[in-house]
Amino acid sequence: MEQDKAVTEREEKLEAAMREICQLLSDNHNPDFIYDFFGCLFTPAELKDFAMRWLLVRELDAGTTQREIARKYGMSLCKITRGSRELKKPDSAFRRLLDLTKR
Repeated sequence: MEQDKAVTEREEKLEAAMREICQLLSDNHNPDFIYDFFGCLFTPAELKDFAMRWLLVRELDAGTTQREIARKYGMSLCKITRGSRELKKPDSAFRRLLDLTKR
């Protein structure tokens, strides 16, 4: 019971931390600062994975096939399929962010 409570509290703190970071990034309109922040927050491998995930979403939006994305970038079809599913959701955050790039 105590362990369950500790897990719940940890999950709540993680959720609050994520929301705080999102709010701070939303309030900050300096791409160079955000880039530097990501460099501090993530390891080089995590940054590469982060960028690759966005790249695959952009490729899917451009009509590139999943197999072509996998071949071009050495990505697993599972990761690409997940991105594709997220992109197809009715109120996809991916879609909303992609729409911002087209303004």
